[in-house]
Amino acid sequence: MSRLSNSLHGHLKSGITTLCRAWALERRDGTMLGFTDHDCALSFDGLAFQPGSGLTARAVQQTTGLSVDNTEALGVLSDAALRAEDIEAGRFDGAGVRCWLVNWRDVSMRWLQFRGSIGEIRRAGGAFEAELRGLAEALNQPLGRIYQKPCTAVLGDAACRFDLQTPGYAVELEAVEVARCEVFGWEALPGFEADWFTGGRLTVLSGAAEGLWAAVKADQSSTDGRRITLWEPVRAAVSPGDRVRLEAGCDKRMETCRLKFNNLLNFQGFPDIPGEDWLIAVPRQSGVNTGGSRR
Repeated sequence: MSRLSNSLHGHLKSGITTLCRAWALERRDGTMLGFTDHDCALSFDGLAFQPGSGLTARAVQQTTGLSVDNTEALGVLSDAALRAEDIEAGRFDGAGVRCWLVNWRDVSMRWLQFRGSIGEIRRAGGAFEAELRGLAEALNQPLGRIYQKPCTAVLGDAACRFDLQTPGYAVELEAVEVARCEVFGWEALPGFEADWFTGGRLTVLSGAAEGLWAAVKADQSSTDGRRITLWEPVRAAVSPGDRVRLEAGCDKRMETCRLKFNNLLNFQGFPDIPGEDWLIAVPRQSGVNTGGSRR
């Protein structure tokens, strides 16, 4: 975290302080929100911090070394910016969080006390409790290559390098039939063969669920039309007429990378790794030596 400025340090030593906390939340969709536990609005760094939002926090637990700092934010779902449906839809999942200790008489005297992200969120009785995770939390994530036959990249990411804007691999259209925000139906999707979007992604571009997405479980064609089934429902209402984007799916096989996407040079799997039967194979005088059981 940032060090105390000389002016704020002098203010703290004076014995009479005018301090409050200010919180900035940055959602993954780019929305910025500011809150303060002071009774008047504050403004700095180009962001307005609103009072009376019901957002408070427990004491920040800060540690030395690489241990994870953490705290919890508590709030009442009464502010226009903190709506139950947005939390339920996951719009605050993984949101960036910054917390300052601020002299409300002179906001230039402030200390960035905490920086991290929102973890688990719990709701009950019109209120919520959110776990806040410090920057060191990222050090708990496993890193490094995984040696396996399937590709480890995500279609379109920096390792895959495939451009999903390439014609024929995505389509934007209006939703026609929607069941439980989980099954989407159209009369047809001309130009896309059956199963083309299995393992892909459906992103909502307009309506109440704008910006949300879910993975495609199945893409089926029948005499009744085309059906796209998701692994889990979109976490907000999707209505007929809302625009959605469908992106092609990848099953992580080398053959799919070569034939469907023509992207074999960026394949991140190891298709020639021997299987377990090769590892336990023993010499034999006749028959196929696969390492399998003998009869």
